[in-house]
This record gives sequence, structure tokens and C-alpha cells, in this order.
Amino acid sequence: MDFIASLTGKSPSTTGAGSEGAMTKGPFNALPPIHDLNAAFVSYVLTSLPVFSSAAGWVGPRCRVDHDISLLVPEIWARMSPEERTPHYLIENGYLERCTDWIHDGKPVLASRLGWRVTSRFVQTFCGRVLGNPSTLFDEELLRPELQDAGVFATGMSNIVQAMRTAAESYFADGSIAHAVPPLQALLHIMRDGTWQDRTAADPAVRVLFTRETMLGSEWYRDRLAAQQRRDIAQRDRQVTYLENFLARPNYSDLATGLGIREKLTAARAAAAAARDPGYPKQLVGTLGVDPALVE
Repeated sequence: MDFIASLTGKSPSTTGAGSEGAMTKGPFNALPPIHDLNAAFVSYVLTSLPVFSSAAGWVGPRCRVDHDISLLVPEIWARMSPEERTPHYLIENGYLERCTDWIHDGKPVLASRLGWRVTSRFVQTFCGRVLGNPSTLFDEELLRPELQDAGVFATGMSNIVQAMRTAAESYFADGSIAHAVPPLQALLHIMRDGTWQDRTAADPAVRVLFTRETMLGSEWYRDRLAAQQRRDIAQRDRQVTYLENFLARPNYSDLATGLGIREKLTAARAAAAAARDPGYPKQLVGTLGVDPALVE
């Protein structure tokens, strides 16, 4: 959800639809943002790449960060081993804690939208590799900003939830929700409506959609590979046609010999035939594939 709404100021051309991402600026990309969002989702799931975000601006009403803590985060992460940087390790050893929902003045505070956050144990263990006395910088009120002022925190969470809702609504407004891969369809509904098929983001039936095993076994991922096959066939046929036309020009015969065009044509024809093989999509398992909506 944070990725889609780009709440922490992330601005590459992989987000948009009303957020801070560069795809809100038309000249960057004429395609609807959903196609890049689909590709980003597939890439994250395929690589099991953990995602961490850092705070910017104010962390609670009494802790102001003039730029953002991400200036320090690379220094900390560079001093952690690959295993220490995995969410599983951090959670199992008490370095991350789950943000949970709670009630304030009779209204729900959806703090679970923040995911997991670092603990004082994380600060002492890992920030201590950079700072002499890290707890003076990352005190308990910074780590748990609701301790500064529960009301302000509740208002802040309400603003975050509304920003996520606004970003999600854009995908419904332009109709591109129809092209979202099923896990993102579920997530966008949750961001807009709070639930998907009467399920919240914490429901196991929703969370399993985001696993690598589920994606690799899904029909929608197979459709992406089939679309990739169609695109590869078309591209390789164009290459064959181009080389054939090159060889058909008598005034280019010497140049064709020097460049080995006949050998290249043989290889291009073999590649085109390989792309037509019914088993070709199996060779593509583990790749991004192509959004079927973008391939005729």
C-alpha cells in the first residue's frame, strides 16, 4: 500500500495515479500506471525482495526530521549481514514489531497499515554500529510516536488511510483496475473500501496471494508468460524479415558477407522457431512476462 500511494516521497516511474511518483507526469509514460505497477509487483514477488521504508518530515508532533531518516539507513544496512537484513530474521529476533490497530475516541486507528517497525532492540544492536549512543537519537517516543500524542497519531493515520484510498480510487476511475493482477485487485479494493470479498488485509486468504508459490502457480502469471511468447514470436519474425530484406539487396552483398548476415538469419530463424515451441513458456518461468493487455 505504501508503494502504491508513495507516502514517503518515493519518486521513480513505478508509482502514480495521484501519488508523488513520476508517472503522475504524463511525458514520463503514456501508459496507464497499472501496467508498471503489475510489473513492479511481479518483480518483488519473484525475487522475494524485502522492502523497507523510512520516515520523512515529522515522526509524531515532537520529533521533526529535517530531511528524512533514510540518509542514515544505508549506513546501518551496509553494516548488517544479508541474513540480518531479512524480515524473517528481524521479526524472529525481536528487531521488528507489528503495528496493530487500536481504538481512539471510539474510532479505529488502522496502524496496521504501517506494517512492522524497528524496536529499541534493533536500535541498540544495529544503529550502535554507526552511532555511539543510538538510543539518545532513537528514543521510545520516536520509535512509537503514538506515545507523544495519541490524538495526533490517530489523525495522522487517518490522513495516511485517506491518501491510500485516494491513490486506489484513481485505478477505479480510469478503469485500469480491470487490468490489475488479482493480488493487486484485492489490495486496491482494500485500500478503497477497507475489505475485499469481506476480507481484510490480515486475512490468510488475502496474504497467500502475495507469496511466490501462489503466483508461480496462478493462471494470471501463465497468461503473462503466454503474452511474452506472443511478443517474442512477433519480434523474432520482424528480425527474420529485416535480415531477409537486407540479403535481397544486391548492392549490399559485400556488406552482408562481411557482417555475417546469412549466419545471423539462420540464428534468427532458429530463435523464431524456438519461440513457437509449445514448451517455450516453461523456459520463461521466473521472468516478468508481459502484461497481456499490452500484447495483441
